Amino acid sequence: MTIKNDPILTLIPARMRATRLPNKPMLDIAGRAMIVHVWEQAMRAKIGPVCVATDSQDIAGCIEAEGGQAILTDVELPSGSDRIYQALQKSPEFAQTEQVINLQGDLPELDPGLLHKLADLLRENKWDLTTLVAPMRAEDAKKSQIVKAAISFPQGPGKTGRALYFSRAAIPDGDAPFYHHIGLYGWQVSALRKFVSLPPSPLELSEKLEQLRALEAGMSIGVGVVDHAPGGVDTQEDLDEVRNRFAR
Repeated sequence: MTIKNDPILTLIPARMRATRLPNKPMLDIAGRAMIVHVWEQAMRAKIGPVCVATDSQDIAGCIEAEGGQAILTDVELPSGSDRIYQALQKSPEFAQTEQVINLQGDLPELDPGLLHKLADLLRENKWDLTTLVAPMRAEDAKKSQIVKAAISFPQGPGKTGRALYFSRAAIPDGDAPFYHHIGLYGWQVSALRKFVSLPPSPLELSEKLEQLRALEAGMSIGVGVVDHAPGGVDTQEDLDEVRNRFAR
């Protein structure tokens, strides 16, 4: 199959109400706000327009000062998926967008190649949404803060897989390998529209994993395998480690 390299919009949802790290998008890393580092990595991928969808004028102003684009969204939106969908609706420029990447705003060390992998999966037009995973060690699978994915690989290991389930528990049981879910998503906008119209599902509420709503609604999730998961910033310890790496 030949995949066209048509531009794909990348939206970065960013809000100021993080509970563990207040004002997280604006935290300083090597003299610049974390959200700026994420935006820069997305721009380096060069797969299409990049825009920040935010509830904060401070975040919007920070991105615009760097020459970037930001869209203000409602403060009370419950998730990043809702935020990027509203950004699409509020922007005449992106109103006709059919495919969009949802990039987390707490990945300042993101490898732009991951966005290329996600975009290639999305361009296949055979999945409602797409995401990425990386192999992980059995000892790490025991950590509840790391989300695991159970995946079917119809064409064999290393090929594009189909997500069967996501969990904070160590799944699957037995000798099958563990995969660390990377929280990046490529959406067909038609599927995103359906997704945000649905109430949170029982499994989503139980596991506190939004992607389970899509599976419970019968949506197909294509999964690409990459070598390593990028380090996100969820705690002060994560932030300190990232700052040390940037300093080196």
